[in-house]
Amino acid sequence: MAMTVDRQLGVESGSDPKAVIAFARDQGVKIVDFRFSDLLGQWQHFSIPLPELTESLFAEGIGFDGSSIKGFQHIYESDMLLFPDPRTATVDPILEVPTLSLVCDVVDPVTKSRYSRDPRYVAHKAEAHLRASGIADTSYWGPEMEFYIFNSIRFGQGVNEGYYHIDSDEGIWNSGRNGTPNQGFRPRLKEGYFPVPPVDKLQDLRSRIALTLMEAGIEVEVHHHEVGTAGQAEIDMRYDTLVSMADKVQTFKYIVKNVCQREGYTATFMPKPLFGDNGSGMHTHQSLWKQGDPLFFDRDGYAMLSDLARWYIGGLLHHAPAVLAFAAPTTNSYRRLVPGYEAPIKLAYSARNRSACIRIPTYSERPQLRRLEFRSPDATANPYLAFSAMLMAGLDGIRHRIEPASPIEADLYELKGEAAGTVKDLPGSLEEVLSALERDHDFLYEGGVFTEDLVDTWIQLKREREVDPVRLRPHPYEFMLYADC
Repeated sequence: MAMTVDRQLGVESGSDPKAVIAFARDQGVKIVDFRFSDLLGQWQHFSIPLPELTESLFAEGIGFDGSSIKGFQHIYESDMLLFPDPRTATVDPILEVPTLSLVCDVVDPVTKSRYSRDPRYVAHKAEAHLRASGIADTSYWGPEMEFYIFNSIRFGQGVNEGYYHIDSDEGIWNSGRNGTPNQGFRPRLKEGYFPVPPVDKLQDLRSRIALTLMEAGIEVEVHHHEVGTAGQAEIDMRYDTLVSMADKVQTFKYIVKNVCQREGYTATFMPKPLFGDNGSGMHTHQSLWKQGDPLFFDRDGYAMLSDLARWYIGGLLHHAPAVLAFAAPTTNSYRRLVPGYEAPIKLAYSARNRSACIRIPTYSERPQLRRLEFRSPDATANPYLAFSAMLMAGLDGIRHRIEPASPIEADLYELKGEAAGTVKDLPGSLEEVLSALERDHDFLYEGGVFTEDLVDTWIQLKREREVDPVRLRPHPYEFMLYADC
């Protein structure tokens, strides 16, 4: 695990609670913050003074009200325990008061067993299932985190109104603004990739975000302006194992939002906040390894892919509609997954081809870099569940030797006639992928990784909190179409 020497405890010493406490004292920590993910992927937390952090707390846990957390317990079974993972000890680089951050696992206080709806537990089980399968012992994950940085975002919803208003000094719509000196230099729609400043107005802000991520022990490989106008950004982390990378995604979103807020901006990982410009995805690079050897490489295979890699792709494509219930899990996800904006909606794979939902990067012939990139997910996903679902789909493909359709090198959006009919599209709505998950979930239950209770709760929450509320409300554009009827 990557780390900076003075702000994150080393993994080996971090496995010892005594070393964590000593580290916190050496760093001048005053507060200890316990963090965990609710079912939908929102980070939750509460804090204690440093003197309350004892070795016995690591062994006995600390209580909280599980009935107040989305997707967790009923009120009559609310008591739950958090057990901090000492390997995650980090001095928070955001907070003014010196604070130690610890990622926690959720435990049932009656049975003393891991809680079945704890997303991090699902990810741990996915890694254990991979090892038990004998196929591989390690999976590596490298999500590309895209997001927008705005100056302002306003929204409201009532019985008689519904609106949103986004503004950005970098937005092309402000090129004609008057009232203050207008210096211009704004990226046009779909032209934000890669002009230098002053068109790219957020270079220093992204650099400060990247440096703060590194303070938190997250290795940053690259940052840049993305395609969209109005501050679309991407920052890529160095790949890591499944649970560790899911932890890092949660930390990443926390740091991005807080650095932006501190500097007078607001960041959103919403997949499609702007009409008519590119959305934000979480293209997810993944590969399998065994005893230190990469398993996806074969110099003689298509795009230098092994049979095992091809079957993994076959499983991921076969189960993609159900996987997207976790990996692109919002109604807004399907405003992004439409043709014309580099959106990967075609159920196909190809080397270099960004119109396919699975791309094989070809920047290098090194066996260690042979991987696949699943381009359909976005960062509204709970990373613990999304990565686990992708892994389970890929393993099912390997187990059953599922052959994907032949790779297509052409622009999949431009296929005509019979060729167009050979490539299926991804589902077009959250309701469709939830229905797909209802039909296709057995692969997730292998090894007890996902449970029926978790999947049923997920579907129920998504329909009640998102699908139905959006479906039942008038859309602002409907007034443009129908108000004069």
